[in-house]
Amino acid sequence: MKVPVSAEVIFWISLGMLAYTYAGYPLLLAIVAKLSSRLVERKEWTPSVSIIISAYNEERDLAVKLENTLTLDYPASKLEIIVTSDCSTDRTDDIACSFAARGVRFHRQPERLGKTAAQNAAVNLANGEMILFSDATTHFQRDVLRKLLPSFADESVGCVTGRVIYTERIESNIAAATNSYWNYEFLLKKHESSIGSLIGVCGCMYAVRRSAYIPLYHEACSDFLIATTMVQQKLRAVYEPDAVCFEEPNTRTNQELAVRVRIITQTFADLWRNRGMLNPFKFGFFSVQLFSHKVLRYLAPLFLISLLLTSALLAWDKPLYAVVLVGQLGFYSIGLLSWAVERLGLKTSWFSLPQYFLITNLASLIAFSKLVRGERYSKWEPLRESALASRKMEPLE
Repeated sequence: MKVPVSAEVIFWISLGMLAYTYAGYPLLLAIVAKLSSRLVERKEWTPSVSIIISAYNEERDLAVKLENTLTLDYPASKLEIIVTSDCSTDRTDDIACSFAARGVRFHRQPERLGKTAAQNAAVNLANGEMILFSDATTHFQRDVLRKLLPSFADESVGCVTGRVIYTERIESNIAAATNSYWNYEFLLKKHESSIGSLIGVCGCMYAVRRSAYIPLYHEACSDFLIATTMVQQKLRAVYEPDAVCFEEPNTRTNQELAVRVRIITQTFADLWRNRGMLNPFKFGFFSVQLFSHKVLRYLAPLFLISLLLTSALLAWDKPLYAVVLVGQLGFYSIGLLSWAVERLGLKTSWFSLPQYFLITNLASLIAFSKLVRGERYSKWEPLRESALASRKMEPLE
């Protein structure tokens, strides 16, 4: 069977792009960080801080979140807590108001426009020199402000994010894989931060210099775009691994898939609207980071599909391609098996990584199709397991 030479060309291009996306880019970051790192000048100081907690139907978690925030190791006179509700329909607003006597301020949006719009409105009400954005499900380690804020002593820093530790209340394949995925992401953040600036922050906990905050359009994926707005102002977004918070991961595939689709769809749209940031002649290595970390990562399923199809065509003539084909089919079969095992109510972390790899790439495909069809997200629907509102995550000492 004679196969066109173009099939081999496509095969090797696809394989090369995938190798660069998942392994070559991290290696490039490590090399550049080793040769040309940019230190952050840190020093202890206590500026005034406004903590903004975005909420939509968070009655399960909000009270515990506020209790956790009120116990932070920071001068109370310099700490302001604002809950911004995006037209919640449960007891979220009542719970937030019940903390008014303890200094918690409450804002309710007049119209449900999404998380980013709610954040913008809360910033307009904030008095702090620094703004710390957080979610109702995020629990801080007590010293989190003591770890985040010293980086702002460096005038080149406009935004600081920390490390998220995912604590599994319910063991599941997805929860186990989420930790592995984020360990990989935090490795990239460490190197990106040391080189210059992050290309995105952790949405559940990031601090911004109030003077550098630019209101974002409602559809924006704020935790991605905030880093772009910093670079546009010739500032940096940096990573502080000692600033720790805790999150509960999704435990079911359909939940994680829905979250990934929403985030990637928003990020695709943000990349398109800010495509000028991909110009390396204007934005230097940040453009390389943006292209490698986001564009290529989200286009990976296209390379995976072309790799599978071309290796299937070429496998009839050359054993090398047959081996690659069998490896792909085996990997995907393991991921699908893990998915099927989960649907049966069984749990095994052995196959969780292939399963999560399938989820993230399927999410990219779905998000790309939504972008092409003109679909956008602005509102967010929290996905929560049922639990008692009194559930706690204990911070580390």
